[in-house]
Amino acid sequence: MHTLRTLTIGRRGRAAVVLRAAIVVGYGLLVCGCNTDQQIAGVPDAPPDYRMRHPITITEAERTLQVFIGANRSALTAVQRAEVLAFAQTWKSEATGGVVIDLPTGTGNEHASADALREIQSILAATGVPPNSMLMRTYQAGARTLATVRITYPKITAQAGPCGVWPQDVGPSFNREYFENQQYWNFGCANQRNLAAMVENPADLVQPRQETPAYTMRRTTVVDKYRQGQSTATQYPNDNAGKISDLGQ
Repeated sequence: MHTLRTLTIGRRGRAAVVLRAAIVVGYGLLVCGCNTDQQIAGVPDAPPDYRMRHPITITEAERTLQVFIGANRSALTAVQRAEVLAFAQTWKSEATGGVVIDLPTGTGNEHASADALREIQSILAATGVPPNSMLMRTYQAGARTLATVRITYPKITAQAGPCGVWPQDVGPSFNREYFENQQYWNFGCANQRNLAAMVENPADLVQPRQETPAYTMRRTTVVDKYRQGQSTATQYPNDNAGKISDLGQ
């Protein structure tokens, strides 16, 4: 009887040890499962800063003006002359190369476009575009379409993106980004792309502009008033001339 009781106790002890080991292994598997970092194949690790994920790059792009010339009209309209003039003025301030003029061939307005070329060249030359900086080319277009005269020049531009890329699931998952509440890949892309489109001078994103000279006369006047203890605010002699009511006086 004593021997049977000893065997029973021994079996219970071994069963308890096995049970404890199974519990430890199970918890270990759960911990490993929670820390699993499932990375989708081909998807790069997302940098923590959106400016690193979607950097604004400075490149050289083309600016194009399309001029519609009717088959029975060989001259530009008043609106088209103004558009070509404004295009030539922007060339002087932002272009990095010459002007390329593409004329359509094989279309109903082929001859009219060739006649309008002389007027376009004269407007460009009068604005300051050198004749040796103009290049004329032809391109094939469908006979059933109203092809345009395309005027193009290269310029420095800023760009970012493309946006709308969702390489990972932003919902509940076992990915590290979800458990650590990290930014998803597309976060900040629209802001960077809009900033690149709105900046007037892309060089401002790389380096600041030089300061303009100070207005010495105004500075001297303000400093002299400050030295005498007077108000440095600008005084306008007719500041009430534009008011339409005396309410509040």
